[in-house]
Amino acid sequence: MTPEDRLRTLGVMLPPPTRVPPGVHLPFSFVNVRGDRVLFSGHVRNGADGSIAGPYGIVGADLSTTEACNGAREIALAVLANIKAEIGELSRIKGWARVFGMVASAPGYSEQHLVLNGFSDLILDVFGEAIGRHARSAIGVSGLPFGFAMEIEGEVLI
Repeated sequence: MTPEDRLRTLGVMLPPPTRVPPGVHLPFSFVNVRGDRVLFSGHVRNGADGSIAGPYGIVGADLSTTEACNGAREIALAVLANIKAEIGELSRIKGWARVFGMVASAPGYSEQHLVLNGFSDLILDVFGEAIGRHARSAIGVSGLPFGFAMEIEGEVLI
């Protein structure tokens, strides 16, 4: 079963690849392929049209851990959409190397690791343990660009 098949089985559809808003200059690629390494820049959620769609706010103040965890799951879908657009088929992914999540956090908030479970759980559901297992870090930050609640980056092997 391919990752795309697993997504369908889960009843999940990938959003369109990310579209940068007019007037916003980003001097980097969302996905950068270097040999057998695919590095993905910090991602947020994509809207149904590929627009950047947050989530926005501060986790532990504006968003609960559960809401942020659901947002991290949606970010995983945006990452998969952008990787797929770059490499063709998700079945080319031979392993998830690492994931790094930054969570805009209220003072004293300490559940960043639970927020990132939304991302990791989806990756494991889609790719299985052998390919989807990855190293991961989750940190709290005082703020992120555009008021994003979280941003997730990482690396896969093809």
